[in-house]
Amino acid sequence: MPIDPFILLLLATVGVAALFPARGSVADVASGASTAAIAFLFFLYGARLSTREALDGLRHWRLHVTVLAATFVAFPLLGLAARGLVPVILTDPLYQGLLFLTLVPSTVQSSIAFTSIARGNVPAAICAGSFSSLIGIIATPLLAASLLGGSGGGFSADSLLKIVLQLLVPFLAGQLLRRWIGGFVTRHKKVLGLVDRGSILLVVYTAFSQGMVQGIWHQVSPVRLGGLLVVEAVILAVMLLLTWYGGKALGFSREDRITLQFAGSKKSLAAGLPMASVLFGAHASLAVLPLMLFHQMQLMVCAVIAKRRSHDPRAEVSSPEPAAATRTAVGTGTRSG
Repeated sequence: MPIDPFILLLLATVGVAALFPARGSVADVASGASTAAIAFLFFLYGARLSTREALDGLRHWRLHVTVLAATFVAFPLLGLAARGLVPVILTDPLYQGLLFLTLVPSTVQSSIAFTSIARGNVPAAICAGSFSSLIGIIATPLLAASLLGGSGGGFSADSLLKIVLQLLVPFLAGQLLRRWIGGFVTRHKKVLGLVDRGSILLVVYTAFSQGMVQGIWHQVSPVRLGGLLVVEAVILAVMLLLTWYGGKALGFSREDRITLQFAGSKKSLAAGLPMASVLFGAHASLAVLPLMLFHQMQLMVCAVIAKRRSHDPRAEVSSPEPAAATRTAVGTGTRSG
């Protein structure tokens, strides 16, 4: 059962924020640095993602549309259904975070890794993750505006403008400059990966510092936290079953069903944390808690499933991968999910 080292770093960051929260002028500096870090993070995402090569994979459009439907339709519907658990099991702030979790895009890196272990369609997993990341830049804020609104989650009309300025504009700038800086980004991906994670840790420290200063952590009891874990486990189980048996009903091959299951049942921590910081502001600490818990849960469960599928004699690739998808596997950058 894998424990993501990044989750341990996030928990350590939360602990530092609890013991030494940023206050006053230090908080202002941390907030400004966090804003800059988010912009730079999405600039790097744009510089890594080869849109042309990802679009080459559209020949397998039925699979990719199904993954997107699982990510941005089925997941949010489950999130909306969980509204009935308030206030008996979930508090309203926890529910807002849970609903936001269902709106963020799928992972790239872990989806590819688990698909590979299970002997699924790896090039298709790369394309699916790339599409989800690309569409999520716009889809997640729009869904948040429609479903969260101004109902207690800290979301306001200004959040869309912040999304455009802090996320979309840097992302598009990275895409436009990819022609000139793509090679540099590829050559130094390990170093820039550390920058990615450092930026996310800064965002988490800033968000949880604000939460500590405002005392919002008194709203979360162990019982509520346990209830949240149970609800997330149910959502993950439903999505794993839906993507696996739904893929069978749609006539996908076993390799494609594996891709659908792993790409369609996950949510990206790397994309969700910065978005939550922009969308929820001072309420971001509670908003990202469900996503952090779900991230570790999905890794542990999918690791077990991937290992079991790898021993299935029917999990052999039955046909050669399309040339375009193979090119995508070489050219598309990935990021931590």
